[in-house]
Amino acid sequence: MPVNALYRDDFYLSTCEAVVTAVHDDGGIELDQTCFYAASGGQPGDTGQLERADGSKIALGPTKHGASKDIIIHVPLDNEPQPEIGETLVLHVDWPRRYRLMRMHTACHLLSVVCSYPITGAAVGEEESRIDFDMSETIDKDEVTARLMELVGQNHPVYLQWITDDELAANPDIVKSKNVRPPLGLGRVSLVCIGKNSSIDSQPCGGTHVSETQEVGQIHVAKIEKKGKENRRFRIRFGAPGEEA
Repeated sequence: MPVNALYRDDFYLSTCEAVVTAVHDDGGIELDQTCFYAASGGQPGDTGQLERADGSKIALGPTKHGASKDIIIHVPLDNEPQPEIGETLVLHVDWPRRYRLMRMHTACHLLSVVCSYPITGAAVGEEESRIDFDMSETIDKDEVTARLMELVGQNHPVYLQWITDDELAANPDIVKSKNVRPPLGLGRVSLVCIGKNSSIDSQPCGGTHVSETQEVGQIHVAKIEKKGKENRRFRIRFGAPGEEA
C-alpha cells in the first residue's frame, strides 16, 4: 500500500505518529505514513529519530525512496534497534536541518528566476547548493546576489498548486530542468509557485520549501564556475559575501 507522504501537503510538519508496515533485511523501515522527506530531485532525505512506546529512540540516516516513489524507506543508523511490524512510532524530523534545506531549496528556485536559463543539474545542501545552467554568457556574481536578495526582501508568498500528470504532459515547457524530470506516476504533480498568482515563478517540484521568500534569509552567490563551453555552475551559500551563515 502506498505510503501517505504527509510532507507533500505540509512542509512544516516535523512530527507525527505512524505504524510500521515492513522491515527490510537491510534494516530499512516502511511506515503507513511519514513526515520525513525522501531524497529526490537534488534534495537530501530527512534525518531524525523514531520514538518507541517506551521512550527509546531509533536514530535515522537520510530517508530514501524504494523501488518506486510511493515507497519511502527510513534508514536506521548502524546498530540501532529494529521495530516490530505493527508497532506504533512517533516520528521526529531533525527540524533545524530540514529547515535549512527548505530555505536553500527555495533560494535555488529564486536563482532560476534571476538566471532564466535551462537547468542541467542541481544539488541542495545545508551549507551550499549548486545549480548548473545551460549558458555561455558571462555574468557578475555580485549582481546576481543583489537580484536574489531583492526577491528575498520583497517577501513573496511561496505555495503549492497541484496539476495532474496529464496536464504536465500537455505543458512540457513549464519544466526548467533539462535532465531532472518532475515526480510522475502519483497522479498529480506539485507546482511550487512564488508571488501572488505565480507572478514570480511556477515550477514543478517535489521538494520542500519555506512559505515566504523572506525566510530564505541572507544568501549569496559564492562562485560561478565554467563547466564547459555552454555550462555554468552557480554555488550559493547562506550569509553575506565573505562571511559564514
